[in-house]
Amino acid sequence: MATPMSGPTIFDRKLLLARQGRARRIGPATFLLDRVAEEMGERLSVVLRQFDRAVDLGTPTDALRRVLAASGKVTTLVAASPAAAHDTTFLTVAADEEALPFADASLDLVVSALALQFVNDLPGTLIQIRRALKPDGLLLAAMIGGDSLSELRDAFAEAESEIEGGLSPRVSPFADIRDLGSLLQRAGFALPVIDSDRLTVRYDNPLALMRDLRAMGATNILTERRRTPLKRATLRKMLEIYAQRFADADGRLRATFEIVWLTGWAPHESQQKPLKPGSATQRLADALGEREFSAGDKAGE
Repeated sequence: MATPMSGPTIFDRKLLLARQGRARRIGPATFLLDRVAEEMGERLSVVLRQFDRAVDLGTPTDALRRVLAASGKVTTLVAASPAAAHDTTFLTVAADEEALPFADASLDLVVSALALQFVNDLPGTLIQIRRALKPDGLLLAAMIGGDSLSELRDAFAEAESEIEGGLSPRVSPFADIRDLGSLLQRAGFALPVIDSDRLTVRYDNPLALMRDLRAMGATNILTERRRTPLKRATLRKMLEIYAQRFADADGRLRATFEIVWLTGWAPHESQQKPLKPGSATQRLADALGEREFSAGDKAGE
């Protein structure tokens, strides 16, 4: 069983659980999770193998588990999250994404939908996942990416600067896609692949967006968040700036969500490996039908 790794505490994870619980009570907004679950099912469908033991790590709803169960590609599926007891349909284990309770080389597949962006030590969590996977086991995860909610972030920053003379963290800092590939490699994954989708959702006003974020359990959980209530003047200014800068011709407002996809395999000797330098059996010039010149020769001499 793993223990949490030390590092900076960016997110208040107890508050995250409370916010997710509130979202379940008020009626969650699940359109992003439902979309990601469907896409993940499609991505797994092209993997030509079955998975005996699979874990859904941290996904806030059962949307992904329902898709996997219907796919027929998974024999045993376990929901692993701090709030797993709320799911009475699937096997569950109460587990924190920062301290996985799984033995080394015990899982064939780990999936996660829109959960890992709230992990304080993402490199440590990826290492734990890779250790828990059997050789040639697969990680497939979707996270909220760094370009998400850029409109809301910019509008709040400008409003606070103008009204209050300074900034406070209002929107979570999500991982940049350029960093995640190196994190997978550092964690020991083979054949890492990172890609992203962008989804633009349109709202009548920013308050409707903020209501959706509340219903997602995704409002501000930063440990460095300002603890005093948002000033009415700041909110009014934010609403004004958002409407001025991010409205379409019909007056509706844009909100960007970036979904970053992580794919990586636990190393296995059967996996493709790059050729060693100098091991090629055919010259590139021969393949192209061209004459080859040494470094000191000039064409035409």
